[in-house]
Amino acid sequence: MQQKPEVELARQLISGKPEAFDEFVDYFRKRIFHYTYVMCGQREDAEEVTQDALLKIFEHFHELRDPESVKSWVFRIARNACLMKRRKSVFAPDRELSIDEFYPRAADGDHSLQIADWSALPDEQVLQHELRDALHRAIRELPDIYKSAVILRDMEGLSTEEAAEVLDVSTDVVKTRLHRGRLAIRHKLDEFLREKKEAGRHAGV
Repeated sequence: MQQKPEVELARQLISGKPEAFDEFVDYFRKRIFHYTYVMCGQREDAEEVTQDALLKIFEHFHELRDPESVKSWVFRIARNACLMKRRKSVFAPDRELSIDEFYPRAADGDHSLQIADWSALPDEQVLQHELRDALHRAIRELPDIYKSAVILRDMEGLSTEEAAEVLDVSTDVVKTRLHRGRLAIRHKLDEFLREKKEAGRHAGV
């Protein structure tokens, strides 16, 4: 089985090969920034958190016992740095939205809207700029506990077990949060597609 690049880099650093330092930073910098940008919501915060996280990673690298767990270990440090920044940031929201507030409401207040199967759309349509922006916006607007699960699993490619380690919860909790987060995103994209369809119908009149 081919060795994962982050694991091989961790092994090299642990064995005392300083030349692996720059490669390690290059490998994780964009990933940490992407994660913290979506979690923090502001580029300025994400840039600072990324630097703080990388510093902490190398200050505590001697504490990494298993190179196989380096990815979850790195993201756990990034998550903690992000949480600390969120407490201090002028951009932090006044309150945390609940998952129920995230769902679009029907006219009678019912949440049980029909969900369009947006995942079955043709690739060329899925990759359209507006839909991609709507997807990223839907993820950014998720409550943090669901957003973090979605980012780690669906955007950063961590396993359920790795995400559970980062978030310090059980795998069942990760699965539950991921399910609810994905469902909320589908609601938002369904709303977006319905609005686009309605706009197109009016434009054709």
